[in-house]
Amino acid sequence: MTTTTSVKRTDRRISARVRILLWLLLMMTVALAAVATTTRSLLLRDIDHRINQLLTQESQEFANFIPQSVDPDTGRSFTDPAKLLHVFLRRQYSDPDEELLGLTRPPGQGLHVIRQSRDIRASVALHPDRALLAAVFDSKARSGVLDRPEGEVRWAKVSIDSAGPQGPAAFVVAFHADRERSIADDAFRTLLVISGVALLLTTGIGWVVAGRILAPVRLVRATAEQLTEQDLTQRIPVQGRDDIAALAETFNAMLDRLERAFAGQRQFVDDAGHELRTPITIVRGHLEVMGDDPAEQRETIRLVTEELDRMSRIVEDLLLLAKAERPDFIRPEPVQLGELTADVFVKARALGERDWVLDQVADREAVLDPQRITQAMVQLAQNAVQHTVPGARIRIGSRELDSGVELYVADSGPGVQEQDAEVIFERFRRGTARRGARTTGAGLGLSIVRAIAEGHRGGRVELRRTDGGGATFVLVMEEAL
Repeated sequence: MTTTTSVKRTDRRISARVRILLWLLLMMTVALAAVATTTRSLLLRDIDHRINQLLTQESQEFANFIPQSVDPDTGRSFTDPAKLLHVFLRRQYSDPDEELLGLTRPPGQGLHVIRQSRDIRASVALHPDRALLAAVFDSKARSGVLDRPEGEVRWAKVSIDSAGPQGPAAFVVAFHADRERSIADDAFRTLLVISGVALLLTTGIGWVVAGRILAPVRLVRATAEQLTEQDLTQRIPVQGRDDIAALAETFNAMLDRLERAFAGQRQFVDDAGHELRTPITIVRGHLEVMGDDPAEQRETIRLVTEELDRMSRIVEDLLLLAKAERPDFIRPEPVQLGELTADVFVKARALGERDWVLDQVADREAVLDPQRITQAMVQLAQNAVQHTVPGARIRIGSRELDSGVELYVADSGPGVQEQDAEVIFERFRRGTARRGARTTGAGLGLSIVRAIAEGHRGGRVELRRTDGGGATFVLVMEEAL
């Protein structure tokens, strides 16, 4: 006993809906991150610019105050830097994060700090940190940055030269930037939260929209999976006028072509089987009843040979029609139409005793497949011979059109009845009324002619009435020039 284990292969393909959503989320994530980062950078740049302006403004105001100031007690210029700093600081109102300080160092004493009565937050105040203030006082730079555990401090300094016993002094403006920077960081975090909410909303909306857009595509797939060679009748409902609707229309048109192709193929196989079954039956019947009489054997061999030749012609025609579906069936090249028409006329005259006439000839160059056109014209000439009596007139010619050329074969036979004109170009169809009694073909000749004509770009074959009676078959090549 053999046990068969069936393992179902897991389909790991990512659906188009998921891929669209992932790409959308990736692009939005990159875009929102770029917006948030850029916004934060711009805010920080504006903060730095504003702090620099404030430091410059405060320093310039003090520098301008020194030469213009007057001691209110003496009415003269200040001689004591400490008093100058006291008077200036009493007149200033600093920003919430700004700290204005006066620094003096009398000879033999330590650093003295003069500050405004208004204190900023004690947790970030700079004035208690004498070591840092001493470093700022002794620095030769006019501005700088202090990195403290409490946060970054940006400072600017204006030194006061004093030749008196009071010693050197300086005005220092310090700005505590952490609160301003925290505003930018809060805005950045707010943007991140908004971006996250936007991504969530985009995910939901994108999933729904992508599903609605791709619904016809899924319908196309489901319909394609249900199609079989026996059932090609299902179609996709077309709604709207967008690209998806165009896809559904194209898919339905493809199904129409497939249905016609399969129907034609089945009909072709049935007709081919019917046409080949007849000569096979004839051959088998004659061989089964053939006796020992030499004359009877010779007659049987002749009949069998004729039927085998007819079968061979049918098979060759079927192969030719099969090749007509290949892209290299027609190989166009520039040819002289007059020479081609004359060559066809010479070859056609050997087909039968008729009154052959080389009618009008187009003397110009055309882009055609000369071998296939010759084959089609000779087939039309053979068809005319089969449907006319000896001595009947058959005209062969070519003429120029506005944008192409025509090649034709016109006979003076009984013509083609109207009901037959619709079917004679189909495979294995010879019409409901035969034009002549001697026709023994399988009904593939005119199908080959049509395949050759339609194989050329802008080509077709037409049936027209001949003046005075008869039929005219015309190869129309509209794009041959």
